[in-house]
Formats: sequence, structure tokens, C-alpha cells
Amino acid sequence: MRDAYTDQLDAIFDDLAGISRRVQVAVKDATQALMTGDSSIAERVISDDAAIDQARERVEDNAFGLLSLQQPVAGDLRTIVAALRMVAELERMGDLSVHVAKVARLRVPDVAVPEEVRPTMQRMATVAEDMVSRVTEVIAGRDVEAAIALGRDDEEMDQLRRTSFTELLSDDWAHGVEAAVDIALLGRYYERIADHAVSVANRVIFVVTGHKPEPAA
Repeated sequence: MRDAYTDQLDAIFDDLAGISRRVQVAVKDATQALMTGDSSIAERVISDDAAIDQARERVEDNAFGLLSLQQPVAGDLRTIVAALRMVAELERMGDLSVHVAKVARLRVPDVAVPEEVRPTMQRMATVAEDMVSRVTEVIAGRDVEAAIALGRDDEEMDQLRRTSFTELLSDDWAHGVEAAVDIALLGRYYERIADHAVSVANRVIFVVTGHKPEPAA
């Protein structure tokens, strides 16, 4: 019985890693739609979000089933509660990718990102995608060291966000209010994806060690 129960706990983490992989694809595709003005890719990101929602529901159902049938305590309870929180954050990351895709779709046939701010926005997108990829490995391997490193590396995203605001507020900005709002929102979406990735990684640390990680200095 204990072996079967352990397998069920492991299966929840396998499902979380699977959702994270879906989110990674969503971030990558949403960025491609944004940078190319490809409405078909944007539509795919939006429609594929339903699969992430359904996967979240399965994780929740399985976790609540274990809570009600097994009445877990100590480390097992910590694992299940953390999984419920992690799946909500992963779903939100998928939602944020949809927001990016919707900005891209709204500006078709134009591209939402003006040429001079493309390097900053592309880098934000790359960092976000990399962090989702790394958090997938953190979940799959319950890798505490990788989780700690992910939290430390979030500083680059914060710096890019500040750079983006500097570009928007520059006297040289010549793209009007609409484009400025797009860039401000897009920067926020990518920043929040990274924030959620760090939060998920921190929950893995808590599951494995029983301790919350120290806030970054």
C-alpha cells in the first residue's frame, strides 16, 4: 500500500513537470507570434491553453483524492499542499503566455514591438523561456541546488524590466500611447512568468527540505 501511495505522489510531480513543459512551449510560441505578427501561432497558443487548464484540474483532483483517502501528515502533506500551489502558478504562467499572444494577435498585420525595443523585449522573452525550462527540470528532479540558482538568476529579468521602462520614458519614444501600453504590459507579463517560475522552484525547495528558502539579498 505504501509503495502505491508513493507512486501516486510521484505521479503528481510527473504531471507538474508535464504542465511546465506545456508552459515552456506556450511562452516560446507566444514570443514567436509577438515578434513575427503571425496570427496563426497566436491563435494556437490561445487555444492550447485549454490543455493546461485540463491538466491542472487532473492534478487538483488527484491531490484532493490523496488528501481525502490517505490523510497524509508531515512530509507527504507538505508535498501535496505544495503541489496544489505549484499547479496554480503553472496555470497562471500559461495564462500570461496567452496574454502575450493576444497582444500579438491584436496588432496583426503589424508587429506589436517597435524595432528599437525589440532587443530588450526579445531578451525578456528568452530569459522567461529559459526560466520555465529550468523550473521544469527542478520539478522533475526535485533539484534543490538548481532551484536555488534559479532564484538568484531572476535579477536579470528585473534589470530588463527597468531597461524597458527607461526606453518607454525616453524623449526619443515616437510610437504613441498604444505601443507604449503594449510594451508596458508585455514587460509585465514576462516578468510575472519569471516570478512564478521562482515561486515554483521555492516550493520544490520546501517540499524537499522542509524549509523555506532565504529571500534573495
